[in-house]
Amino acid sequence: MIKNRPSLISSSALISLLALSSHAIADQNCVLKGNHPDETRHYIQCLDQTIEDLQRDHKMWVNKLTMDIEKIKEETGNSQILPIFQRSLKNQERYLEDSCRWRYLQKMPNATTAAITYKHCEIEILENHIKVLQRPLN
Repeated sequence: MIKNRPSLISSSALISLLALSSHAIADQNCVLKGNHPDETRHYIQCLDQTIEDLQRDHKMWVNKLTMDIEKIKEETGNSQILPIFQRSLKNQERYLEDSCRWRYLQKMPNATTAAITYKHCEIEILENHIKVLQRPLN
């Protein structure tokens, strides 16, 4: 019984952090107001911050699911779930990179437009994957 208490505390703390993180990401709005280099630079920085926030949120959900899957493994003895979950994460990362890369290359030789296109793609894929990770295991 005492052994489960730290797990329960860390799980509730993790859920609280996830809720705060999701709220912070939802509040972040990046708007390109014009074509001036300074405005474009600020816009790209805003997109970079959004990506960092999403990556942090993504990592927290991955950690939560990993803990949940490890708990299922302990309870049921099913050791197949975690390796498949980890493989799915690698495949998702590869999908993000390749999917956004071809969009980037399509916009070349305009490097600024290509970079913005890549970042928009990354944001959309991360947001969608976080939604998938948030689905309950039950």
